[in-house]
Amino acid sequence: MNNNLKVLKEVEALQDDMVKALTRICKIPAVSPHNGGTGEQQKALELEKIVKELGLGEVKWEYVDDAKSQTGNRPSLFVERAGKNKRRLCILSHMDIVPEGDRSAWTHDPYDPIVKGGRLYGRGVSDNGMCLIASLFALKALMNAGLEPEYTVNLGLVADEEMGSHFGLEPLIERGLFKTDDLVIAPDAGNENGDFIEIAEKAMWKLIFTVNGRQAHASRPNTGLNACRAANILAVEVDEALHKAFGAIRDDRFNPDVSTFEPTRRFANVPSTNIIPGKERFEFDCRVLPSVSLDEAFNAVNKVVKDVEQRTGAKIELEVDRSDAAEPTSADSDVAKILINAVKQVLNITPKTGGIGGGTFAALFRRKGIPAVVWSQEIESAAHQPDEYIEIKYLVNNAKVFALMMLGE
Repeated sequence: MNNNLKVLKEVEALQDDMVKALTRICKIPAVSPHNGGTGEQQKALELEKIVKELGLGEVKWEYVDDAKSQTGNRPSLFVERAGKNKRRLCILSHMDIVPEGDRSAWTHDPYDPIVKGGRLYGRGVSDNGMCLIASLFALKALMNAGLEPEYTVNLGLVADEEMGSHFGLEPLIERGLFKTDDLVIAPDAGNENGDFIEIAEKAMWKLIFTVNGRQAHASRPNTGLNACRAANILAVEVDEALHKAFGAIRDDRFNPDVSTFEPTRRFANVPSTNIIPGKERFEFDCRVLPSVSLDEAFNAVNKVVKDVEQRTGAKIELEVDRSDAAEPTSADSDVAKILINAVKQVLNITPKTGGIGGGTFAALFRRKGIPAVVWSQEIESAAHQPDEYIEIKYLVNNAKVFALMMLGE
């Protein structure tokens, strides 16, 4: 039996242990303290126990200060095992999860994972627990098979991905924990076929508008300045201006292949129908192609803001949350080739490469000139939803792909 088949057999033998380990960590709600939770500390301690039980070596703890955390910091864990080659294969998953949301929408307790019909249900089992556990057990499978990895394996179990990585990978990258020749995969997005590798992301651009008018009784509108009406005009004209200026620009690496400019959130204004609001707040969520200049897009929006101010008399404040698109990873990069080869062997398909509108922390690496790819086999619609679940066979397949990447044959 060749080494590839040997390690794949070892992964299959570990299926039940993987499910048990994933169940253990998903009993711990690692929600950000900036989103009403207590952070990753307890989950990190449990993961350290699992790593030691598996005999994977010592866990290195990295901390980022966070005044909102009960411990004053946010932990990320790293497990490294030397390979034949000093070049590192970095598989980076995240410990934190989103809140469970409306508990009444769950069929089962979100923090008491349950196996049913070949699936495991619970908050965080898909995003990102499945691939986190798969990466650990992929390394365990190599050890059980008595095989040395081709690359030095670096497994990252990191904090704060769901809230932007400000207390996780972003400062850790700045500390110089990663090298330009690292082979980086972030298994945090994918599809059920496992046939898509993300190599590019759109810019993430959030616009927050505050329209200030003057409150009045609805029966005497002439005594006030209706911020709701001015906000309605502003939202429509910003929408039209962005689509007119940039809507025809396309990039077939993405689906959809255009920039998206979506009015989304509208904040509560007044408590009664008979009050003309003096303030309106609303937001746009925009996912912008790498070829579109955010500076030019801002200028287009700002022009509309000034025009609406002049016409309505309202005063408009504009806040921008901006994350520029990073240079895409080449489909011919070493990490993409290694991943494509592993997926071919496990799933008997040739995955395609492309871009997404969502954000992952692969972009943090790309901005530093470190090629990174994103892949997993997963249920696309499960993450962040009530009754979040995984197919257990996908857990096994992900571990197989990671193991073959480590083996590098």
